[in-house]
Amino acid sequence: MRPDARTPTPIPTPITIVVVDDHPVVRDGVRSMLAGVAGFEVVGEAASGPEAVERVLATDPDVVVMDLRMPGGGGVDALRELRARGARAAVLVLTTYDTDSDTVAAIEAGATGYLLKDTPAETLFDAVRATAAGETVLSPAVASRLASHVRRPSASGVLSAREREVLALVARGRSNRVIAEQLFVSEATVKTHLVHVYEKLGVSDRAAAVATAYERGILG
Repeated sequence: MRPDARTPTPIPTPITIVVVDDHPVVRDGVRSMLAGVAGFEVVGEAASGPEAVERVLATDPDVVVMDLRMPGGGGVDALRELRARGARAAVLVLTTYDTDSDTVAAIEAGATGYLLKDTPAETLFDAVRATAAGETVLSPAVASRLASHVRRPSASGVLSAREREVLALVARGRSNRVIAEQLFVSEATVKTHLVHVYEKLGVSDRAAAVATAYERGILG
């Protein structure tokens, strides 16, 4: 739905798009489909999360059509990095995965839409237009999963796999810069993960986070 139905966000013309997928055949297919639609202009493509961040920052597209799981850096980390760096592009996830861990993480990281790769072409085209206009677009399966997640009690204090990974490196005395290098992400992304860790554990610094994680059995 639109943020304000009375003052709809104008759809840019043309809608500029970056396509992100680690499989060349899939990437080529999506790019070709989108490039053949009037009002769409594909301005770049990428094969990994870090490469996607570079391309988006370089081309400033309206929409990013992005896969989630990619060697060398996935879509969720790329989403967080783009938000941290102030990218204006709306991200439409196009993936084969619809598990809770994938869908919730992507939406929480800032994805505007989430579709599965078995989506018909016309549905994808409509979703790109809606995403460019600031509307949320979800496949029925994903919408159902998110609804179920919202209905469940909040899992306060539960860290994601990546947050535990970052915290484990903090416990080993690694700096944000070293953690970023080891995980192939930016320092800004590491800081974002730590902010989430602090919030979930109810602490305000690295030492307290590590101590609390050991006390709760999250580490060790």
